[in-house]
Amino acid sequence: MSDIEGLTPRGFCNYLKMLGRTRAFFVWDGISGQIRSSHPQLAPFARTLLASSRDFDEHEAIFLEVSPRTGVLMGAFVHRTCRGQGAGGIRYFPYDSLGAYLVDGLRLAQGMTLKNALAGLWWGGAKGVISGDLGVSQLSHETRRKIFEDYGAFLSGLSGCYVAAEDVGTTEQDMAAVFARTRFTTCIPVEFGGSGNPSFPTARGVVRGMEAALAHQNQGTLRGKKVAIQGLGHVGQALIRLLHQRGVSEVVASDLDPKRANRVRQQFPELRLTFRQAEREWDPLLEEPADILSLNAVGGMLNEANIARIRAPIVCGAANNQLADPEVDDQFLHNRQILYVPDFVVNRMGIVCCADEANGMLVDDPNIERHLGEAWDMAIYPLILRILQQAEAKTTTPHRIALGLARERSRELHPLMGHRGYQLVQGLVTQGWADATVF
Repeated sequence: MSDIEGLTPRGFCNYLKMLGRTRAFFVWDGISGQIRSSHPQLAPFARTLLASSRDFDEHEAIFLEVSPRTGVLMGAFVHRTCRGQGAGGIRYFPYDSLGAYLVDGLRLAQGMTLKNALAGLWWGGAKGVISGDLGVSQLSHETRRKIFEDYGAFLSGLSGCYVAAEDVGTTEQDMAAVFARTRFTTCIPVEFGGSGNPSFPTARGVVRGMEAALAHQNQGTLRGKKVAIQGLGHVGQALIRLLHQRGVSEVVASDLDPKRANRVRQQFPELRLTFRQAEREWDPLLEEPADILSLNAVGGMLNEANIARIRAPIVCGAANNQLADPEVDDQFLHNRQILYVPDFVVNRMGIVCCADEANGMLVDDPNIERHLGEAWDMAIYPLILRILQQAEAKTTTPHRIALGLARERSRELHPLMGHRGYQLVQGLVTQGWADATVF
C-alpha cells in the first residue's frame, strides 16, 4: 500500500491542504486502462487503486473534498452510470484509515450499480461517504448540521453525476440539511415532499426475499419460523414489526447497543424475543439455530471463519456487501448447503422509493408496490425464485447468477440520455473541479 493510503482521513485532508488544495479526484480512463489523478502527487495512490482488483471495478470517478466548516473528508464514489446518474445513500462513519474509507466507498458504489440495475431503475451506481472524527451519536446538533450542509454544497458542485439518499449514520434531518444546499438528493423529509426514511420499505423487500427462499426450499411461510436478526437499527426494528405481523414464533436478535432490544420489547411485548450482546469482533448470533439468519448491520460479515459458524439454512438480510470476498465466500456458503439470498436483490426498496420521489407521492404507489408483488418478472419474489432455480440447475451459487444478470443490465444505456453520467464526470475534469484552493 502507498503511504497516502495508510493516512487517516483527517491526515489525507491535511495532505491536500499542504498541496494547496481542498479537492481531489481519481477518474477512470477506459482508453488507456489507467486512473487519472487530479494531482501528480496522488499518482502513486492511483496505481494502488488500480491494483485492488477485488474492490476497484473500473469506477468512473472518486471525488473527494474537505468540508469547509468541519474539516471532515467528504467523498462521492461513482461506479457505473450507463443507466443514468449514479445514485445511492450517504454513509457517515469514523473510519480509522483512508484505505478503509476508500474500500468501503468503492464496494458500496458497486453494490448500488447492481441493486439499481436489477430493480429496473434508470439510475447508475454511486455512494456518498463521510469520514468523521466522532461517531454520529457524539456529534453536536450544530456540527452535524454543518457537515451535511457542506455535503449538500459538495453535491451541487458535482453537477448531478451523483444523486444522494439516506444511509447508515444519516437521518431525515441530515437529508434536510443536504437538501438545503442542493437539489441532487432524495430521501428528504415528508414535509418537504420527500419519501422520508427508507428503512421500512427496505425491510419489506427483505421479507419478500425470505418468503421466496422458504418457497424455494418448500418450507412454507414465515408463520411459526424462528428468525435470527443481526442489527436492531431502523431496518432491523422495521423487519421485526413485519415478521411479527406474519406470525413468526421467535426472534433472536443481536446488537452492540442493548437499549435497542429494550425498545423492541416495549413495542412488541407479546413477541418471543431473545437478545444476544454483540461485540465488534464477535457476534454469538451467527451460531444461533434458526430457520433464517438476517444480517442488517455492517457489511463484510460473511467470511470463511464466520460461515463455518452459521447454523441457519437461509441467509437473507438488508446489509450491503455481506460477503467479505464475493469471489470465494459465496462458494463457502454453497459448500455448507446454506442458501444465500444476494443482498443487492432484496434490499432495493429504499432506493426504489427514492427513485420515484421526483414523480410525486402516492399512497400505495403502483410503481413501488409492483416490486413487492409477483406479477412483474423483475419483482423481488419472482426474481429470487428464478435466480435460485437457475443456480440449482447450473450447480453454481445464487450470488453468481444474480451478479451476471445485474452486470449485464447495468451496461444498458439510458433510453433518453445515453451515458450522460460519464459526460458529467468528464465535464468536471475538464472544467478544473479539483483546482479549488485552501480555504
